[in-house]
Amino acid sequence: MCVIDAAVKEAAVSRFLREYPQMERAACDHPALLGYTDVDWSQVPGCPAGIPVLLRSLLDEVAGPAALPVLENVLMNNAFHVSAVMPAVLPFLIRLAVVPGIAVRPDLVEILVLAAELSLPVNADDERQVMMFGKDCDHPEREWCRAAFAAHASDLRALLEEGTLPDGLISVDDRECLLRAVEPQRYPS
Repeated sequence: MCVIDAAVKEAAVSRFLREYPQMERAACDHPALLGYTDVDWSQVPGCPAGIPVLLRSLLDEVAGPAALPVLENVLMNNAFHVSAVMPAVLPFLIRLAVVPGIAVRPDLVEILVLAAELSLPVNADDERQVMMFGKDCDHPEREWCRAAFAAHASDLRALLEEGTLPDGLISVDDRECLLRAVEPQRYPS
């Protein structure tokens, strides 16, 4: 299975920083990113140093669309596994997705749905599921994502309230997936 190498992720972040140097110097006091500078990103396994800049960049109308694919690559190890960076970034992505005017909002919602899907517990008795996603004990980042969704359930519920998302931005299935992430006991897997 193809795994996105940490050096490749770091190189992509470096390229973004070279293309958008103004984002490194940009100040950000947006409430959705409250606390992002307090995170010790260097302690998150596989986390490139530029994550705070990528998060800030998501708010920028021009840099946001360029930052998004770089961030998506950092958040994934491969098509079936989130990286250890995902749970650390989830609180900020959830709060950013609630903000109506962000140009990359639809993409943020998609990332949240993907994180919710890939953080579901794997049925250890289902050989196919274990083969595709691995055992939960080998992927603690799934549990960390579930904890992040639970800790930020009120923000996620605010996002999913009727009328907060434009029509067509989220499907019924995706809405249910995010609700499962917030209230797993109501939605058996």
